[in-house]
Amino acid sequence: MTNFQTKKNWRRIFQSKPFLVFLSAVVLIFAWSVYGFWNKMQETSKNMKIIEDKVAELKLKKENLSANINNLNTEEGKEKIFRENFGLVKEGEGVIIVVEDKNKIEPPKAENSSKITTFFKNLFK
Repeated sequence: MTNFQTKKNWRRIFQSKPFLVFLSAVVLIFAWSVYGFWNKMQETSKNMKIIEDKVAELKLKKENLSANINNLNTEEGKEKIFRENFGLVKEGEGVIIVVEDKNKIEPPKAENSSKITTFFKNLFK
């Protein structure tokens, strides 16, 4: 009989309003923590995707640089770089230098303004 009485006491405690309010608060705090953790996981997956893209880009850049280094180790590659960057030529070749005219005359600009804009321009002169 005492066993039945102790079970009844525990049941009364678990079904009391203060205990149910406390239990509800604990469940809400747990749910809020899970929601925050879920948001952090999504942000981490986005950051991971960004980092993977950067790694792929850097690998491609490394391959290009390695190809350029290998190209510079050959005579043709060195010759190409010297010709492009320093304007060097082989013996027997000529160099053509294009010079822009510094005293270039600009044609007069045609004004297609309306009468209203002309009026306001002349008004403030």
